[in-house]
Amino acid sequence: MTAGFDFMRFASEIAADTEVLAELVENGDIPTLVRTIDVHFKGDEAAAQRLSEDAETLGFVFLGFGEYDDGDWAIDLQFDGTTEPAAMAAFTRKALEMEATYGLEYDGWGCQAQTGA
Repeated sequence: MTAGFDFMRFASEIAADTEVLAELVENGDIPTLVRTIDVHFKGDEAAAQRLSEDAETLGFVFLGFGEYDDGDWAIDLQFDGTTEPAAMAAFTRKALEMEATYGLEYDGWGCQAQTGA
């Protein structure tokens, strides 16, 4: 991991992800199935713009911007992946590194359960 990486924050995010992943499984999710996963960051406009320009090289599809009431910008990205715990841990690590690199706040991920139906 990169220098200055916040291991406590990483552990906290993994704990939260574990709960979400368990809920997905309770709803019939098959973690090995690839699906589209939405990712959100927030921060200032310039930082969001920089991330949008680099999104594709980082393995994401740029969806768009939004603006919060407090003036922060939201940037929405997507990627295709599984919800296997190791894959999600690797993604979370990458998201936190992106947060530090771009000066944005990682604001979570979401996806629908994939049941194979």
